Amino acid sequence: MTPAPLAARLSIPSGPLFFPVTAYGPDGSLDLDAYRTHVRRGVEAGAAAVFACCGTGEFHALTPEEFQACVRAAVQETAGRVPVVAGAGYGTALAVRYARVAEAAGADGLLAMPPYLVVAGQEGLLRHYSEVAAATDLPVIVYQRDNAVFTPATVVELARTDGIIGFKDGLGDLDLMQRVVSAVRTETSGDFLYFNGLPTAEQTQLAYRAIGVPLYSSAVFCFAPELALAFHSALNSGDDTTVHRLLDGFYRPFVELRAQGRGYAVSLVKAGVRLRGLEVGEVRPPLHEPAEDHVKQLAQLIERGYALLEEGK
Repeated sequence: MTPAPLAARLSIPSGPLFFPVTAYGPDGSLDLDAYRTHVRRGVEAGAAAVFACCGTGEFHALTPEEFQACVRAAVQETAGRVPVVAGAGYGTALAVRYARVAEAAGADGLLAMPPYLVVAGQEGLLRHYSEVAAATDLPVIVYQRDNAVFTPATVVELARTDGIIGFKDGLGDLDLMQRVVSAVRTETSGDFLYFNGLPTAEQTQLAYRAIGVPLYSSAVFCFAPELALAFHSALNSGDDTTVHRLLDGFYRPFVELRAQGRGYAVSLVKAGVRLRGLEVGEVRPPLHEPAEDHVKQLAQLIERGYALLEEGK
């Protein structure tokens, strides 16, 4: 049986969207065995999709060869059970190259991240993402954050572009996102996917869902899948008691801990994976490892989160 198109598979996810960390050995080189284990465990735990080599997966730190190896490994480990979406970024020429590498490695789609360095105008951004979308047959999700911020009119044009199926927001401007959703709804035909891509997206998902953004990233799923699954289930079923218990007792303190260091949206997550028993190595520079005391706090917080699950039984 041919799998449904990516947009259909993501529109009503059965579980959290999984953004695995990229595993490195003691010498800093790629550890594909650990990476495969991480991906496999995530799928078996209930992930609805694997977003390989994206922000949490340190796309910025990978060579094209490492990127290809990781995407191929993710595709092999998922074995078609869930879709694999690969990151693609930098300038247009390199983003196109990564897109084609991802397609050759068997990915089901692309998360197109911001261009490198420059702050471009809307016309240039639209041309950049249009060229990335035209480079392969893979459907593309455009990621808004940092130096890639779009007006509602530009997102309408993106939604009209062949191959672009969705828009992920990592900016956090709810007013802008409401106007984007409204503009696309009134000025285009057909479905368009929206994702909350803020770090620890669970913290803001109640607000995002209210403005028409139903999908979200879950970095917590990397190291505490049971917590992420419980939140996802409670949110979708309207179990506000569980949602608020997890927000107040785990997610808000985790966000406050994450805010203690730059790059902690990646390095603290990777520390969490190690705390749960899978050796995935340290982050590559220019990111740095969390302070020892912050890792201790994370361990205590994970323990508290699982205790909250027991309280809810």
